[in-house]
Amino acid sequence: MEATLQNKKQLFKVRSHGGFTLVEIMVVIAILGILAALIVPKVMSRPDEARRVAAHQEIGTIMQALKLYRLDNGRYPTQEQGLRSLIKKPSTDPVPNNWRDGGYLAHLPNDPWGGQYQYLNPGVHGEIDVFSYGADTKAGGEGNDSDVGSWE
Repeated sequence: MEATLQNKKQLFKVRSHGGFTLVEIMVVIAILGILAALIVPKVMSRPDEARRVAAHQEIGTIMQALKLYRLDNGRYPTQEQGLRSLIKKPSTDPVPNNWRDGGYLAHLPNDPWGGQYQYLNPGVHGEIDVFSYGADTKAGGEGNDSDVGSWE
């Protein structure tokens, strides 16, 4: 009886000191490598997508402010007056008669790539256009470098 108890204790000690084998560790590393190869490219493209979404939202906000400007003053700001007319009353003709005290925006945001939003009156794609040149800061481009505008 005592011998059987002794054998069980030795068997238990052997199992309690067991670790992972080299093969098990290599299998886990291989699985992690496969998962990383599948997930990392998708995660890395997210910042570019987020910048484009942010640009669309900011352009929407600027367009709403321009529509309020037009509602108050009967016309959009001229090309020369530009987007600054949304935060400061223009002093060049035609000077708006009903410009809202405090302006239409608190400040003009920069686009997500650090550039300034562009304004065209008359626009190419509509009555007016507000747009960003994208990551390359040049007209045109594809993918992340393509223009983001109010026409989309």
